[in-house]
Amino acid sequence: MSTLDTCPAAGDQAPERTAGPVGGVTPTYGEADPAAARAATVARLEEEGSLRPGPIRDALLTLPREVLMPQAYVRRSAPGEKPPRWDLLDWSAPQDRPELLGLLYGGASVLVQHGGEPLLGRARGTRSGASITSMSTVMGLTAELLEELDLRQGLRVLDVGTGAGVTAAVACQVCGDQGVVTLDRDRNLTDAAAARLSDLGFRPQVMCGSGEQGVPGREFDRIFVSYTVECVPTALVEQLAPGGKLLAHVTSASPSWPGLAVVRRSTDGHVTAELRAVEFAHRAGHGMERIWLNEELRQRMAAEPGAWTQRSMLAPPEDRDRGFWLAADHLLGGLVRDFGSEHLVIGAPGCGSWMRAEPVGHRRWSVTVQGPRDIWKEIQDLADRWRAACSPDRYRLYVDADGRQRAASECGRLSWQLPVARPLDEGATS
Repeated sequence: MSTLDTCPAAGDQAPERTAGPVGGVTPTYGEADPAAARAATVARLEEEGSLRPGPIRDALLTLPREVLMPQAYVRRSAPGEKPPRWDLLDWSAPQDRPELLGLLYGGASVLVQHGGEPLLGRARGTRSGASITSMSTVMGLTAELLEELDLRQGLRVLDVGTGAGVTAAVACQVCGDQGVVTLDRDRNLTDAAAARLSDLGFRPQVMCGSGEQGVPGREFDRIFVSYTVECVPTALVEQLAPGGKLLAHVTSASPSWPGLAVVRRSTDGHVTAELRAVEFAHRAGHGMERIWLNEELRQRMAAEPGAWTQRSMLAPPEDRDRGFWLAADHLLGGLVRDFGSEHLVIGAPGCGSWMRAEPVGHRRWSVTVQGPRDIWKEIQDLADRWRAACSPDRYRLYVDADGRQRAASECGRLSWQLPVARPLDEGATS
Protein backbone atom coordinates (compact mmCIF):
# COMPACT_ATOMS: atom_id res chain seq x y z
CA MET A 1 0.00 0.00 0.00
CA SER A 2 2.83 2.49 0.20
CA THR A 3 5.05 3.90 -2.46
CA LEU A 4 8.56 5.01 -3.19
CA ASP A 5 7.69 6.34 -6.65
CA THR A 6 9.86 9.44 -6.76
CA CYS A 7 12.11 8.71 -3.78
CA PRO A 8 15.72 7.54 -3.96
CA ALA A 9 16.49 3.94 -3.20
CA ALA A 10 15.00 2.69 0.03
CA GLY A 11 17.35 3.41 2.90
CA ASP A 12 19.22 6.24 1.15
CA GLN A 13 17.10 8.99 2.69
CA ALA A 14 15.83 9.83 6.14
CA PRO A 15 12.85 7.52 6.76
CA GLU A 16 9.31 8.74 6.48
CA ARG A 17 7.00 8.05 9.39
CA THR A 18 5.93 4.83 7.73
CA ALA A 19 5.38 1.68 9.69
CA GLY A 20 8.30 -0.70 9.80
CA PRO A 21 11.55 -0.97 7.90
CA VAL A 22 11.77 -0.89 4.13
CA GLY A 23 15.07 -2.71 3.78
CA GLY A 24 17.81 -4.40 5.71
CA VAL A 25 17.62 -7.72 7.53
CA THR A 26 14.23 -9.44 7.64
CA PRO A 27 13.58 -12.59 9.67
CA THR A 28 13.55 -15.83 7.70
CA TYR A 29 11.73 -19.06 8.39
CA GLY A 30 13.70 -22.29 8.61
CA GLU A 31 11.16 -24.13 6.45
CA ALA A 32 9.00 -22.64 3.71
CA ASP A 33 5.61 -23.34 5.31
CA PRO A 34 3.22 -20.55 4.20
CA ALA A 35 0.30 -21.71 6.35
CA ALA A 36 2.42 -21.67 9.50
CA ALA A 37 3.87 -18.29 8.53
CA ARG A 38 0.38 -16.81 8.04
CA ALA A 39 -0.81 -18.17 11.38
CA ALA A 40 2.23 -16.77 13.17
CA THR A 41 1.79 -13.36 11.56
CA VAL A 42 -1.92 -13.17 12.42
CA ALA A 43 -1.16 -14.18 16.01
CA ARG A 44 1.47 -11.45 16.24
CA LEU A 45 -0.91 -8.82 14.83
CA GLU A 46 -3.57 -9.86 17.33
CA GLU A 47 -1.07 -9.61 20.19
CA GLU A 48 -0.01 -6.14 19.00
CA GLY A 49 -3.65 -5.00 18.86
CA SER A 50 -3.61 -4.38 15.09
CA LEU A 51 -6.11 -7.15 14.40
CA ARG A 52 -9.20 -8.46 16.12
CA PRO A 53 -11.44 -11.49 15.55
CA GLY A 54 -13.61 -10.99 12.50
CA PRO A 55 -13.59 -10.99 8.70
CA ILE A 56 -10.29 -9.12 8.24
CA ARG A 57 -8.48 -11.60 10.49
CA ASP A 58 -10.05 -14.52 8.67
CA ALA A 59 -9.08 -13.08 5.27
CA LEU A 60 -5.45 -12.49 6.28
CA LEU A 61 -5.28 -15.97 7.78
CA THR A 62 -6.16 -17.52 4.42
CA LEU A 63 -4.50 -15.03 2.04
CA PRO A 64 -1.41 -16.59 0.39
CA ARG A 65 0.84 -13.55 -0.03
CA GLU A 66 3.26 -15.69 -2.02
CA VAL A 67 0.62 -15.81 -4.80
CA LEU A 68 0.22 -12.01 -4.85
CA MET A 69 3.96 -11.46 -4.45
CA PRO A 70 5.74 -14.50 -5.90
CA GLN A 71 8.82 -12.31 -6.29
CA ALA A 72 10.29 -9.68 -3.95
CA TYR A 73 13.53 -7.78 -3.56
CA VAL A 74 15.98 -7.96 -0.70
CA ARG A 75 18.69 -5.33 -0.41
CA ARG A 76 22.24 -6.67 -0.48
CA SER A 77 24.24 -3.41 -0.49
CA ALA A 78 25.33 -1.62 2.65
CA PRO A 79 23.70 1.72 3.62
CA GLY A 80 25.20 4.47 1.49
CA GLU A 81 26.85 2.05 -0.93
CA LYS A 82 26.63 3.27 -4.53
CA PRO A 83 25.10 1.97 -6.65
CA PRO A 84 22.67 0.10 -4.39
CA ARG A 85 22.14 -3.59 -5.12
CA TRP A 86 19.10 -5.84 -4.68
CA ASP A 87 18.41 -9.51 -5.31
CA LEU A 88 15.03 -10.49 -6.74
CA LEU A 89 13.89 -13.64 -4.94
CA ASP A 90 11.48 -15.98 -6.71
CA TRP A 91 9.03 -18.41 -5.15
CA SER A 92 9.50 -20.78 -8.08
CA ALA A 93 13.16 -21.24 -7.03
CA PRO A 94 13.19 -23.63 -4.01
CA GLN A 95 16.42 -22.11 -2.69
CA ASP A 96 14.72 -18.69 -2.44
CA ARG A 97 11.60 -19.81 -0.60
CA PRO A 98 12.75 -19.64 3.04
CA GLU A 99 14.12 -16.10 2.68
CA LEU A 100 11.19 -14.94 0.56
CA LEU A 101 8.72 -16.35 3.07
CA GLY A 102 10.49 -14.33 5.76
CA LEU A 103 10.07 -11.18 3.68
CA LEU A 104 6.39 -11.81 2.98
CA TYR A 105 5.38 -12.64 6.55
CA GLY A 106 8.15 -11.11 8.65
CA GLY A 107 6.42 -7.77 9.32
CA ALA A 108 8.47 -5.36 7.17
CA SER A 109 7.45 -3.68 3.93
CA VAL A 110 7.91 -5.94 0.91
CA LEU A 111 9.83 -4.43 -2.02
CA VAL A 112 8.09 -5.51 -5.22
CA GLN A 113 9.19 -3.25 -8.12
CA HIS A 114 12.54 -1.83 -9.23
CA GLY A 115 12.84 1.06 -11.68
CA GLY A 116 9.18 0.89 -12.76
CA GLU A 117 9.68 -2.51 -14.41
CA PRO A 118 6.93 -4.94 -15.47
CA LEU A 119 6.26 -7.47 -12.71
CA LEU A 120 5.23 -10.31 -15.00
CA GLY A 121 7.92 -12.39 -16.67
CA ARG A 122 10.86 -11.13 -14.57
CA ALA A 123 13.98 -13.24 -14.13
CA ARG A 124 15.33 -13.67 -10.61
CA GLY A 125 18.76 -12.25 -9.89
CA THR A 126 20.62 -9.06 -8.99
CA ARG A 127 19.67 -5.47 -9.91
CA SER A 128 21.75 -2.37 -9.26
CA GLY A 129 21.24 1.36 -9.58
CA ALA A 130 17.82 3.02 -10.06
CA SER A 131 15.45 2.63 -7.10
CA ILE A 132 12.62 0.61 -5.63
CA THR A 133 9.41 2.05 -7.08
CA SER A 134 6.73 0.00 -5.33
CA MET A 135 6.40 -1.80 -2.04
CA SER A 136 3.68 -3.52 -0.08
CA THR A 137 3.10 -1.85 3.28
CA VAL A 138 3.83 -3.60 6.57
CA MET A 139 0.99 -5.86 7.61
CA GLY A 140 0.42 -4.13 10.95
CA LEU A 141 -0.53 -0.83 9.32
CA THR A 142 -2.51 -2.64 6.62
CA ALA A 143 -4.48 -4.61 9.21
CA GLU A 144 -5.30 -1.52 11.30
CA LEU A 145 -6.60 0.40 8.30
CA LEU A 146 -8.61 -2.53 6.96
CA GLU A 147 -10.21 -2.87 10.40
CA GLU A 148 -10.98 0.87 10.34
CA LEU A 149 -12.71 0.47 6.98
CA ASP A 150 -15.28 -1.90 8.53
CA LEU A 151 -15.61 -4.05 5.41
CA ARG A 152 -18.74 -6.18 5.09
CA GLN A 153 -20.32 -8.46 2.53
CA GLY A 154 -21.83 -6.63 -0.44
CA LEU A 155 -20.10 -3.27 0.06
CA ARG A 156 -18.75 -1.44 -3.00
CA VAL A 157 -15.05 -0.74 -2.46
CA LEU A 158 -12.64 1.53 -4.33
CA ASP A 159 -9.01 0.63 -3.61
CA VAL A 160 -6.86 3.54 -4.84
CA GLY A 161 -3.30 2.35 -5.31
CA THR A 162 -3.37 -1.30 -6.35
CA GLY A 163 0.29 -2.19 -5.94
CA ALA A 164 0.66 -5.86 -5.13
CA GLY A 165 -3.09 -6.26 -4.66
CA VAL A 166 -3.20 -7.07 -0.93
CA THR A 167 -5.99 -4.61 -0.08
CA ALA A 168 -7.97 -5.61 -3.15
CA ALA A 169 -7.66 -9.29 -2.25
CA VAL A 170 -8.93 -8.73 1.29
CA ALA A 171 -11.80 -6.58 -0.02
CA CYS A 172 -12.74 -9.32 -2.50
CA GLN A 173 -12.64 -11.97 0.22
CA VAL A 174 -14.79 -9.99 2.64
CA CYS A 175 -17.12 -8.01 0.36
CA GLY A 176 -17.28 -10.13 -2.78
CA ASP A 177 -15.28 -9.26 -5.88
CA GLN A 178 -18.21 -7.92 -7.94
CA GLY A 179 -18.27 -4.68 -5.98
CA VAL A 180 -14.49 -4.11 -5.80
CA VAL A 181 -12.60 -1.69 -8.06
CA THR A 182 -8.84 -1.32 -7.70
CA LEU A 183 -7.02 1.55 -9.40
CA ASP A 184 -3.35 2.41 -9.97
CA ARG A 185 -1.41 4.76 -12.25
CA ASP A 186 1.14 2.06 -13.17
CA ARG A 187 -0.08 -0.41 -15.80
CA ASN A 188 2.76 -2.78 -14.96
CA LEU A 189 1.29 -3.09 -11.47
CA THR A 190 -2.34 -3.40 -12.54
CA ASP A 191 -1.48 -6.05 -15.14
CA ALA A 192 0.31 -8.14 -12.52
CA ALA A 193 -2.37 -7.62 -9.87
CA ALA A 194 -5.16 -8.64 -12.27
CA ALA A 195 -3.34 -11.87 -13.12
CA ARG A 196 -2.48 -12.74 -9.53
CA LEU A 197 -5.89 -11.86 -8.12
CA SER A 198 -7.34 -14.13 -10.79
CA ASP A 199 -5.01 -16.90 -9.60
CA LEU A 200 -6.71 -16.54 -6.21
CA GLY A 201 -10.13 -16.78 -7.83
CA PHE A 202 -10.90 -13.04 -7.55
CA ARG A 203 -11.97 -10.93 -10.51
CA PRO A 204 -12.45 -7.34 -9.34
CA GLN A 205 -12.40 -4.50 -11.84
CA VAL A 206 -8.72 -3.55 -12.19
CA MET A 207 -8.19 -0.11 -13.72
CA CYS A 208 -5.19 1.98 -14.72
CA GLY A 209 -5.67 5.71 -14.18
CA SER A 210 -5.46 8.71 -11.88
CA GLY A 211 -6.10 7.96 -8.25
CA GLU A 212 -7.17 11.52 -7.51
CA GLN A 213 -9.95 11.26 -10.10
CA GLY A 214 -11.21 7.88 -8.93
CA VAL A 215 -13.95 6.43 -11.12
CA PRO A 216 -16.18 9.31 -12.26
CA GLY A 217 -19.88 8.54 -12.28
CA ARG A 218 -19.60 5.71 -9.73
CA GLU A 219 -20.38 5.55 -6.01
CA PHE A 220 -18.58 3.49 -3.39
CA ASP A 221 -19.34 2.52 0.18
CA ARG A 222 -15.66 2.39 1.10
CA ILE A 223 -12.76 4.29 -0.47
CA PHE A 224 -9.21 3.55 0.61
CA VAL A 225 -6.28 5.71 -0.55
CA SER A 226 -3.08 3.79 0.08
CA TYR A 227 -0.60 6.64 -0.35
CA THR A 228 -0.16 9.96 1.43
CA VAL A 229 -1.68 13.16 0.01
CA GLU A 230 -1.56 16.86 0.91
CA CYS A 231 -5.36 17.02 1.12
CA VAL A 232 -8.26 14.65 0.52
CA PRO A 233 -9.03 14.37 -3.23
CA THR A 234 -12.41 16.04 -3.69
CA ALA A 235 -13.38 13.77 -6.59
CA LEU A 236 -13.15 10.82 -4.21
CA VAL A 237 -15.33 12.57 -1.64
CA GLU A 238 -17.92 13.10 -4.36
CA GLN A 239 -17.85 9.37 -5.16
CA LEU A 240 -18.54 8.40 -1.55
CA ALA A 241 -22.00 6.86 -1.25
CA PRO A 242 -24.45 7.69 1.56
CA GLY A 243 -23.33 5.78 4.64
CA GLY A 244 -19.83 5.49 3.19
CA LYS A 245 -16.34 5.99 4.61
CA LEU A 246 -13.08 7.19 3.03
CA LEU A 247 -9.57 6.83 4.51
CA ALA A 248 -6.45 8.71 3.38
CA HIS A 249 -3.22 9.74 5.07
CA VAL A 250 -2.57 13.49 4.94
CA THR A 251 0.69 15.31 5.58
CA SER A 252 2.76 18.28 4.48
CA ALA A 253 6.05 18.01 2.57
CA SER A 254 7.64 16.82 5.83
CA PRO A 255 7.58 13.04 6.37
CA SER A 256 7.63 13.39 10.15
CA TRP A 257 4.12 13.85 11.60
CA PRO A 258 1.23 12.40 9.58
CA GLY A 259 -2.52 12.42 10.05
CA LEU A 260 -5.27 10.06 8.96
CA ALA A 261 -8.28 11.69 7.31
CA VAL A 262 -11.52 9.81 8.02
CA VAL A 263 -14.35 11.09 5.82
CA ARG A 264 -17.94 9.93 6.21
CA ARG A 265 -21.11 10.65 4.25
CA SER A 266 -24.31 10.28 6.25
CA THR A 267 -27.38 8.54 4.91
CA ASP A 268 -28.85 11.95 4.09
CA GLY A 269 -25.75 12.92 2.10
CA HIS A 270 -24.01 15.18 4.63
CA VAL A 271 -20.19 14.93 4.68
CA THR A 272 -18.27 14.99 7.97
CA ALA A 273 -14.55 14.41 8.40
CA GLU A 274 -11.78 14.39 10.98
CA LEU A 275 -8.00 14.41 10.88
CA ARG A 276 -6.46 12.07 13.44
CA ALA A 277 -2.86 12.25 14.58
CA VAL A 278 -1.15 8.93 13.87
CA GLU A 279 2.36 7.59 14.33
CA PHE A 280 2.83 6.03 10.92
CA ALA A 281 1.51 6.56 7.40
CA HIS A 282 1.83 5.39 3.83
CA ARG A 283 4.56 6.73 1.59
CA ALA A 284 3.89 9.91 -0.37
CA GLY A 285 2.00 9.72 -3.65
CA HIS A 286 3.69 10.04 -7.01
CA GLY A 287 4.97 13.59 -7.56
CA MET A 288 4.34 14.83 -4.00
CA GLU A 289 7.12 17.11 -2.77
CA ARG A 290 9.21 15.84 0.14
CA ILE A 291 11.87 17.49 2.31
CA TRP A 292 14.65 15.51 3.96
CA LEU A 293 17.53 15.82 6.39
CA ASN A 294 20.72 15.13 4.47
CA GLU A 295 23.60 13.45 6.26
CA GLU A 296 25.63 16.65 6.55
CA LEU A 297 22.80 18.51 8.32
CA ARG A 298 22.10 15.51 10.53
CA GLN A 299 25.73 15.41 11.68
CA ARG A 300 25.70 19.15 12.45
CA MET A 301 22.51 18.81 14.43
CA ALA A 302 24.04 16.00 16.49
CA ALA A 303 27.47 17.48 17.26
CA GLU A 304 27.81 21.24 16.67
CA PRO A 305 27.56 23.73 19.55
CA GLY A 306 24.99 25.94 17.79
CA ALA A 307 24.43 29.69 18.12
CA TRP A 308 23.33 29.39 21.72
CA THR A 309 22.56 26.82 24.42
CA GLN A 310 20.37 27.38 27.45
CA ARG A 311 18.98 25.41 30.37
CA SER A 312 15.21 25.33 30.31
CA MET A 313 12.51 24.23 32.74
CA LEU A 314 10.07 24.07 29.82
CA ALA A 315 9.65 20.48 28.70
CA PRO A 316 9.43 19.76 25.00
CA PRO A 317 6.16 18.13 23.89
CA GLU A 318 6.31 14.38 24.33
CA ASP A 319 6.21 11.84 21.54
CA ARG A 320 2.75 10.73 22.66
CA ASP A 321 1.47 14.29 22.12
CA ARG A 322 0.77 13.39 18.51
CA GLY A 323 -2.00 15.97 18.17
CA PHE A 324 0.57 18.68 18.85
CA TRP A 325 3.04 17.30 16.32
CA LEU A 326 0.31 17.00 13.70
CA ALA A 327 -0.46 20.69 14.19
CA ALA A 328 3.27 21.50 14.06
CA ASP A 329 3.56 19.70 10.73
CA HIS A 330 1.13 22.15 9.17
CA LEU A 331 1.48 25.33 11.23
CA LEU A 332 5.25 25.51 11.61
CA GLY A 333 6.17 24.07 8.24
CA GLY A 334 9.45 22.92 6.77
CA LEU A 335 10.54 20.94 9.84
CA VAL A 336 11.85 17.39 9.82
CA ARG A 337 12.60 15.35 12.92
CA ASP A 338 15.63 13.09 13.17
CA PHE A 339 13.95 10.01 14.63
CA GLY A 340 17.31 8.26 14.75
CA SER A 341 18.45 10.59 17.54
CA GLU A 342 18.09 9.56 21.18
CA HIS A 343 16.53 12.91 22.11
CA LEU A 344 14.46 15.59 20.36
CA VAL A 345 16.35 16.86 17.31
CA ILE A 346 14.56 18.84 14.58
CA GLY A 347 15.91 20.57 11.49
CA ALA A 348 14.63 22.91 8.80
CA PRO A 349 16.39 21.79 5.59
CA GLY A 350 15.20 24.83 3.67
CA CYS A 351 17.19 27.33 5.74
CA GLY A 352 19.59 25.11 7.69
CA SER A 353 18.11 25.93 11.10
CA TRP A 354 18.00 23.23 13.78
CA MET A 355 17.49 22.57 17.47
CA ARG A 356 18.10 19.78 19.95
CA ALA A 357 16.78 19.31 23.46
CA GLU A 358 18.39 16.90 25.93
CA PRO A 359 17.36 16.17 29.54
CA VAL A 360 20.03 17.20 32.08
CA GLY A 361 18.37 16.43 35.37
CA HIS A 362 14.97 16.54 37.01
CA ARG A 363 12.73 18.81 34.90
CA ARG A 364 15.71 20.47 33.22
CA TRP A 365 16.60 20.44 29.55
CA SER A 366 19.65 21.63 27.66
CA VAL A 367 18.39 23.36 24.52
CA THR A 368 20.68 24.23 21.60
CA VAL A 369 19.51 26.31 18.65
CA GLN A 370 21.14 27.25 15.34
CA GLY A 371 20.05 29.23 12.28
CA PRO A 372 17.62 32.00 11.38
CA ARG A 373 14.61 30.14 12.82
CA ASP A 374 14.28 29.74 16.59
CA ILE A 375 12.61 26.36 16.33
CA TRP A 376 12.51 25.90 20.11
CA LYS A 377 10.50 29.10 20.56
CA GLU A 378 8.19 28.18 17.68
CA ILE A 379 7.50 24.82 19.31
CA GLN A 380 6.85 26.29 22.76
CA ASP A 381 4.55 29.01 21.38
CA LEU A 382 2.53 26.43 19.45
CA ALA A 383 2.45 24.13 22.49
CA ASP A 384 0.78 26.94 24.47
CA ARG A 385 -1.85 27.31 21.73
CA TRP A 386 -2.36 23.54 21.56
CA ARG A 387 -2.89 23.27 25.31
CA ALA A 388 -5.28 26.23 25.22
CA ALA A 389 -7.27 24.26 22.64
CA CYS A 390 -7.55 21.38 25.18
CA SER A 391 -4.66 19.33 23.73
CA PRO A 392 -6.58 17.67 20.88
CA ASP A 393 -5.31 14.49 19.24
CA ARG A 394 -7.78 14.85 16.37
CA TYR A 395 -9.26 17.77 14.48
CA ARG A 396 -12.41 18.44 12.55
CA LEU A 397 -11.75 18.47 8.84
CA TYR A 398 -13.98 20.77 6.80
CA VAL A 399 -14.23 19.85 3.12
CA ASP A 400 -15.83 22.57 0.98
CA ALA A 401 -17.43 21.98 -2.39
CA ASP A 402 -14.74 24.10 -4.09
CA GLY A 403 -12.01 21.79 -2.79
CA ARG A 404 -10.79 23.98 0.08
CA GLN A 405 -10.11 22.07 3.29
CA ARG A 406 -9.51 23.28 6.83
CA ALA A 407 -8.57 21.42 10.00
CA ALA A 408 -9.67 22.85 13.37
CA SER A 409 -9.78 21.81 17.00
CA GLU A 410 -13.21 21.20 18.51
CA CYS A 411 -13.16 24.60 20.23
CA GLY A 412 -11.85 26.36 17.12
CA ARG A 413 -8.78 27.86 18.82
CA LEU A 414 -6.31 25.95 16.67
CA SER A 415 -6.83 25.64 12.93
CA TRP A 416 -5.09 25.63 9.57
CA GLN A 417 -5.82 25.46 5.86
CA LEU A 418 -4.70 22.44 3.89
CA PRO A 419 -3.10 23.11 0.50
CA VAL A 420 -5.45 23.33 -2.46
CA ALA A 421 -5.32 20.07 -4.36
CA ARG A 422 -2.86 20.02 -7.24
CA PRO A 423 -2.59 17.32 -9.89
CA LEU A 424 -1.04 14.17 -8.49
CA ASP A 425 -1.22 10.51 -9.38
CA GLU A 426 -1.35 7.73 -6.88
CA GLY A 427 1.78 5.84 -6.16
CA ALA A 428 2.53 2.23 -6.81
CA THR A 429 0.91 0.79 -3.73
CA SER A 430 -0.72 -2.33 -2.40
